[in-house]
Amino acid sequence: MNLEKVVCNCMNVTSGMIKDAVDSGASTLAEVQEATGASTVCGGCLEDVERLVEYFAAERDSK
Repeated sequence: MNLEKVVCNCMNVTSGMIKDAVDSGASTLAEVQEATGASTVCGGCLEDVERLVEYFAAERDSK
């Protein structure tokens, strides 16, 4: 996965920034939104952000 890929253009949030938020304890979309601002402006990336939160949380929890 390309962690440099911008997921949220409005707030310039990358996949890596979402991973960092999850690795720092965020477990829900709302917590990642608060930490990064992702999907808080136009909402166009909401589904992508949700999928990434679920993916990174599952990855974190399996360790």
